[in-house]
Amino acid sequence: MHVSATEAKNKFGQMLDECQHHPVIIEKSGRRHSVLMSAKQYDQLLAKTSGKPKAPNGQSAGDRFYSEYKDWVDMQNDLVAQHGVFGEEYRVW
Repeated sequence: MHVSATEAKNKFGQMLDECQHHPVIIEKSGRRHSVLMSAKQYDQLLAKTSGKPKAPNGQSAGDRFYSEYKDWVDMQNDLVAQHGVFGEEYRVW
């Protein structure tokens, strides 16, 4: 659905209801300006673009790994802090 900025302003409540079903594209001066979408759609978009899969409880795979192997990860980080990374001087980054 495409609406003008004036129409979106005048019918904001209706636009909020409408965006629960599909995104509402708001045009200003005849050009696409903004998109109004539901919070659920926004969360799904963030999950897709972040590249980090989330569990139903909202915890990322990295957070789950760290909580399970915290001692080992901390030990590895300490070793890197003390000795650096082997071959680091040969890496271009």
